[in-house]
Amino acid sequence: MTESPGGDANVPSRNRKRFPGISSRSYEHPADRSALVALRKLSGFDTVFKTLSGLLPERSLRLLFLSDSVRVGDQQFAHLHAMLRDACYVLDLEKVPPMYVNQDPQPNAMCIGLDEPIIVVTTGLVELLDEEEMRAVIGHEVGHALSGHAVYRTILLFLTNLATKVAWIPLGNVAVMAIVTALREWFRKSELSADRAGLLVGQDLQASMRGLMKLAGGNHLHEMNVDAFLKQAEEYESGGDLRDSVLKILNVLPRSHPFTTVRAAELKKWAESRDYQRIMDGHYPRRDEDKDASVSDSFKDSAAHYAESVRTSKDPLMGLVRDIAGGAGDLGGKLRDTVFGSRANGAGGSNGTSGSDGSESAGK
Repeated sequence: MTESPGGDANVPSRNRKRFPGISSRSYEHPADRSALVALRKLSGFDTVFKTLSGLLPERSLRLLFLSDSVRVGDQQFAHLHAMLRDACYVLDLEKVPPMYVNQDPQPNAMCIGLDEPIIVVTTGLVELLDEEEMRAVIGHEVGHALSGHAVYRTILLFLTNLATKVAWIPLGNVAVMAIVTALREWFRKSELSADRAGLLVGQDLQASMRGLMKLAGGNHLHEMNVDAFLKQAEEYESGGDLRDSVLKILNVLPRSHPFTTVRAAELKKWAESRDYQRIMDGHYPRRDEDKDASVSDSFKDSAAHYAESVRTSKDPLMGLVRDIAGGAGDLGGKLRDTVFGSRANGAGGSNGTSGSDGSESAGK
């Protein structure tokens, strides 16, 4: 991508690529895509979830933002309006959703609504990000709108409310919360999908990285480094023992978003993938083909993704899963090592699996 006439390396050429008729399936995370394809195939899907949406405070939120926030347009936050229209143009979203700026020092953005999605960004976010970082965020929210991710939010709100009402029924709350947990997993994956949409809109990976770093560390770019930030994600994934692996799971379960370093690492990985390059070359699924998308193929892709994640993960728990699946001979020893750390830290060498220097031999 060529540098801008002004010479600012942070600002890409405005001659960015557009993706006519692009389907959201092209950028959706496999787990997110499989869930959406399945939901879209449900008979009466639109009617049911629009009805559910009507039972929730979505209409009230629309009125609240209209009455107590600033609607973006040609006369208000015109630069944000231009970025919104540009994002819709790049992703070929015909109807530009309304966008509001809400007074809130906490940096945040969201897309709500099934029928007519609206986008809300906080003043904290507007003040935190530069133009290209903000372009990626707006692209992220437009990606949510194109995918119809508000359905997750709608079902989650409905089931969370339902869980409190059936708590008195034996195992009723457990059953509902099991579904909520699965929905949260889809929701977290939908955020990874939307990050990819933001990259397709901005077409500036460094801007996307900077935006995620700022969400984690504030407006102190001179104190931060992308490579060091990504190294945190690697350390988070591979560090610790089985106890840390369990804590990671417990920490992420109630969250709607993946951790920021993880999002950055996932986006960089996707930006370097063949899938991203094919989209940039103009080869991607079209929206008019969505009705023919195979549910079974989508679930196979999702299963293959999770299997690959287990195979390549550096997390101690995933390493133990691989060993169990592979029929590890010294399973008891491996479990002990995973839970309490390497035997090299203890009395190693007594069981014949350590080298002459007392350290455990490496293996896959």
